[in-house]
Amino acid sequence: MRIEDIVESEFTPLSDIIRAHAARRGAAVALADENRTVGWAEMDALLDRIAVALQREGVEKDEPVAIAAMNSVTTGLAFLGAIRAGAVAAPLTSTAAPDTIVAMLEDSGSRVLLLDKDIAERLEGLDLPAGVKRIALDDSDAGEPFSSWMAEEGAKPEERAVAPGDPFNIIYSSGTTGAPKGIVQSHKMRHEYARRTIVAGYDDDTAAICSTPLYSNTTLVSFLPALTAGGKVVLMRKFDARTFLELSERERVTNAMLVPVQYRRIMELPDFDSFDLSSYRLKSCTSAPFPAWLKADVLKRWPGGLTDGYGMTEGGATTILLAHKFPDKLHTVGQVAPGHVMKIIDEDGNELPQGEVGEIVGHSPIMMNGYHGKPDKTREIEWHDSEGRRYIRHGDIGKFDEDGFLILMDRAKDMIISGGFNIYPSDLEAELTRQGAVKEAAVVGVPSDAWGETPLAVVVLADPAADPAAILAEANSRLGKTQRISAIEVIDELPRSPIGKVLKRELRDKFGGNPILAATSLEKAPAPTRSQGA
Repeated sequence: MRIEDIVESEFTPLSDIIRAHAARRGAAVALADENRTVGWAEMDALLDRIAVALQREGVEKDEPVAIAAMNSVTTGLAFLGAIRAGAVAAPLTSTAAPDTIVAMLEDSGSRVLLLDKDIAERLEGLDLPAGVKRIALDDSDAGEPFSSWMAEEGAKPEERAVAPGDPFNIIYSSGTTGAPKGIVQSHKMRHEYARRTIVAGYDDDTAAICSTPLYSNTTLVSFLPALTAGGKVVLMRKFDARTFLELSERERVTNAMLVPVQYRRIMELPDFDSFDLSSYRLKSCTSAPFPAWLKADVLKRWPGGLTDGYGMTEGGATTILLAHKFPDKLHTVGQVAPGHVMKIIDEDGNELPQGEVGEIVGHSPIMMNGYHGKPDKTREIEWHDSEGRRYIRHGDIGKFDEDGFLILMDRAKDMIISGGFNIYPSDLEAELTRQGAVKEAAVVGVPSDAWGETPLAVVVLADPAADPAAILAEANSRLGKTQRISAIEVIDELPRSPIGKVLKRELRDKFGGNPILAATSLEKAPAPTRSQGA
């Protein structure tokens, strides 16, 4: 199957594409990790054996199959094997709290759980839903050994026809706003995304490295297109900046999808420039705000192009910044992708003109079917235009500049309303990180006796000897009167999700317990140490 055939096809099931590549690519490497490689023909045969085993377990078409394991070739095979069986891959957020993992398993309705020893140890002492069969992907005592559970060599699964709208996978939300929800994505959605990505340069010679967990959509938007194109995927068990660069050099990696905190850790390595990264064609970023200064550093020192993508796991619409083509737009997240529609609406649901700030909503061919088993939650995230077209609410605040590039302001839930004024934390964070003494900053709204809510800055210092009060005073001297930060806290590291999103809810919970009193001058408050401003 040629790349052109995939791009031109309105829909081709992934399993059919993999079979065609296996016949054509043979022993060429399809999946690799730090310890193992699997060729295309071998992978195809293994997927058949996994699919037969799942069907023997009684797994029906469109039935979820839960996977909870660290990244590995075997974890990738389990995901693809579930698809080959006609089932729905349901990778659980394995870094979540143990009781949350169990809640996801129960929510999915899976009767089979493919896991590894690390996850089994974390779940020890917890009751799994009745009737769930455990399969140990690493052949440990976590369950029935995977190698013996698979069907015999040469086994062929029952063919189960796939329609475009059938569910492909369930991705559980990161839980940054409460209990995770299962986002159901269709075969058509996955095919559409792969088609769009392949056009950007994926082919047989692609070597894509995945350094975020397979339960994340951030990973899947690189993992699946690379395989759809007939390339190679390199899976990292756990991200480490030096190991990432060593693997990139060894495997001649061409493409990477990283989150901003990973870029920062990679670029901070003192010997970064000593690694041979000349094989790179394109680096991509998503999932969290990507500072303009960091984009500029990556463009300057790392070969190949750079894109910054903005969108939602739920779908909506996507914007793409081709940073190497628009170096003057690094403060934006780019232009709306072809075939996507994005609008800005006010709090009453009315469309706003270009340049106005409001809530982002989007429509595209890659929208989710809905939240698994939660029709009410699905309706809450939807918005319909005057013609009845369905859009997804992104939950973010932003505006389009004069050239049609989207500027993100903040998450809608993170916007601070102080004394009746809307304050966007990103504006305040930009002023803080402008100072050399500040490595990272997050601003959250906390209770205020005077204003109802007021901005609190939480910073990680680049210079441990820096004076927090001086940092606060400098930032406030550049901010408008209604924007001024009331207090500053210093911590060693910002809390983040496994894919790099700052968990502002945790910061509000930690620092927002005691209302900030009105203050007229900078002063140090009693423990916990808090520098307080106007």
